[in-house]
Amino acid sequence: MLRLPPLRYEAPSTLEEAVALLAEDGALLAAGGSDLVPNLKRRQYPTARTIVSLRRVADLVGIRVESDGTIRIAALTTLATVVEDSRLPKVLREAAGAVASPQIRNQGTVGGNLCVDTRCDWLNVPDTWRQAAEPCLKAGGEMCWVAPAKKDCWAVSSSDLAPVMVALGAEVQLIGPDGRRSIPIEQLYRNDGMAYLTKTTEEILTEVVIGPHAGLRATYRKLRRRGSIDFPILGVAAAVRLDDADICTEARIVLGAVASAPLRVPTSEEVLVGRTYNAETIAEAAEAARKLARPLNNTDLTSRYRTRMIPVFVRRALEELG
Repeated sequence: MLRLPPLRYEAPSTLEEAVALLAEDGALLAAGGSDLVPNLKRRQYPTARTIVSLRRVADLVGIRVESDGTIRIAALTTLATVVEDSRLPKVLREAAGAVASPQIRNQGTVGGNLCVDTRCDWLNVPDTWRQAAEPCLKAGGEMCWVAPAKKDCWAVSSSDLAPVMVALGAEVQLIGPDGRRSIPIEQLYRNDGMAYLTKTTEEILTEVVIGPHAGLRATYRKLRRRGSIDFPILGVAAAVRLDDADICTEARIVLGAVASAPLRVPTSEEVLVGRTYNAETIAEAAEAARKLARPLNNTDLTSRYRTRMIPVFVRRALEELG
């Protein structure tokens, strides 16, 4: 049985106190802990000294829908709450419902899923396994074993909510030592398996804001080995807006689990916008997505299979929206 290492536990009652604690060496932020705890047991964070829990901070739970249709979701709102709230877009409820299992969704949070650590077959194993094969770049080694000729870490983004939030054009609210700020959620991510978030380690994601989305059609499709529990090995979030003549006036296609960040596909979007939304344009958009994505052999199933599934899942998602 894997056990947690010795850790100091802090549960501040204010965000300001939490930000101050995160400035200490070896401090890690905990929301629901459904991803953090297994990673700690596998000794993925060898410098961890303190866990800073947000569970006592007021106003970090709940969903508010404003009169103009703007949706505000506090970061500690559980995934199960999102699934059950009929005021939210169907695509968001479906993506939250695709995460893990009911038990984990009762514990896991929106903020935690958006900030979930990148994953890789060389990293997410017990420490004894990593040491036997020599540690990878993210585990303190000198190279990425997935792509040894490269200098970067290729661990994949494994969030189900992130591609959907990018497709919906959401924003996130952050608080840190320099105060509060708001950024488009697309700017929260960096295509780097080690430094996969652009926020500083002392900043806390407090809220997700989704603007009015009337008339927007959106869906999410997830590929995984089993029908539950598993992280995505491919996620496709698609959102389009069509006029009365079936001309696409707006499109966003975002791939998950094929890079270290949610991957927007501008070439597919350009194929759709300004053209009649039909089988021909959908097929072109799906093929454009295949050409852009470059999954590697660092997660479940093979990269070749995942590559072949990209146009299939993009096509199915876009056909559903039509």
